Amino acid sequence: MAEENKGTIHAVRGSVIDIYFPSALPAINNQLVVKENNSVIEVLIHLSSQLARGVALTPTSGLSRGDEVIDLGHPLKVPVGDGVLGRIFNVFGEPLDRKGAIEAKEWRSIYHSPPALMSMSTQSSIFETGIKAIDVLTPLERGGKAGLFGGAGIGKTILITEMIHNMSSEYAGISIFCGIGERIREAEEIYRQIQDLQMLEKTIFVFGEMNEQPGARFRVGLSAITMAEFFREEKKQDVLLLIDNIFRFVQAGAEVSGLLGRLPSRVGYQPTLATELAEVEDRICSTKSGAITSIQAVYVPADDFTDPAVVHIFSHLSTSIVLSRKRFTQGLYPAIDPLQSSSKMLNPSIVGKRHYEIANKIRQTLAEYEELKDIIAMLGIEELSSEDQKKVYRARRLEKFLTQPFFTTKEFTSYEGKQVKLSDALDGFERILHDEFSSFPEDSLYMIGTIDEAKKI
Repeated sequence: MAEENKGTIHAVRGSVIDIYFPSALPAINNQLVVKENNSVIEVLIHLSSQLARGVALTPTSGLSRGDEVIDLGHPLKVPVGDGVLGRIFNVFGEPLDRKGAIEAKEWRSIYHSPPALMSMSTQSSIFETGIKAIDVLTPLERGGKAGLFGGAGIGKTILITEMIHNMSSEYAGISIFCGIGERIREAEEIYRQIQDLQMLEKTIFVFGEMNEQPGARFRVGLSAITMAEFFREEKKQDVLLLIDNIFRFVQAGAEVSGLLGRLPSRVGYQPTLATELAEVEDRICSTKSGAITSIQAVYVPADDFTDPAVVHIFSHLSTSIVLSRKRFTQGLYPAIDPLQSSSKMLNPSIVGKRHYEIANKIRQTLAEYEELKDIIAMLGIEELSSEDQKKVYRARRLEKFLTQPFFTTKEFTSYEGKQVKLSDALDGFERILHDEFSSFPEDSLYMIGTIDEAKKI
């Protein structure tokens, strides 16, 4: 057995620890353990030939100069395999659900290179969610990355839990929920919701919560991706990776960068923002053996879409789903803004000519309605031409039909959850655009699944 590489704590400044190693410096990203209280430190910088600087991933209270530190000789590792299904983990791969030890045959390092270009899939295909507003206007890419943009409290987490439900019922895939810097209360609520929907055996939870050290929040995303990669490569299964919230990953990186004394960049973000984000996002992709499809909630600070973190996240996405506070207050759930949301998949060569044209007509009708709103507010709808009045009524019916009852919100809305096939959704929107439902009241199209559920009162 190789002799342990030991060092001593040289200085403690908050979460930043300097460690003196007389014999050999540990490698960058190596995991260190303080013998006194089992505190975990990750090496980030070599200051000299004998001094390493790391960030604590656990609370630093009780640490002092001279405490013995042991280099474990490897980076952070997490368990992978079927034994992790239905369990809750922290950044170290330790269970948090009090269900006993993990039955995992293999533990893998959280650091991996992205798949080689030759092993990636070159085919673009649609990942159906069963949610009308997404599948028709902003289709997701199988093995792609979708961003859920929105301020606080307008339904990002609810959309994510609904997609976990639909993934479990429609696909034989695995869902991994990664909570980065979110509230502990939310983590428990999501776990209970998934348990109530009887989807626990196909779901894995990995949490780095708001009260944890910035280092732990910064690395928890890599722990979740490592578990996802095992199911994609070894089990050849599709994985739905849900990250709530990727902005908190950037925030944790900014905190770590500040602790290390690096000069901040624009708006106080870390100078390494683009690199750190790319290290996470590039590992989420579709290969010839399977796909990791990622849906990432993105908190938008003060609803400002020009924020540097939001701009950088946006550059990695194939689909952007923007949630609107205005639509949320109007009771249009999910509160997806059809005019601001976009998808690279909405291309006639991928989705087909019919789907592309219907989506464009919906957007055009809603955009024209938006332009007429000021005139309606000032003069009333009666002052519009008969053609413009038809456009307004058509747009209002489209808005109502874009709403959908969710399985995860049944106890709040009393509406039975509905999952809608893409073909049925397209038929419904096409019929509304052809004015087949002009004699139906607008509310008959509110919170229904397929168009056949509309009732003429």
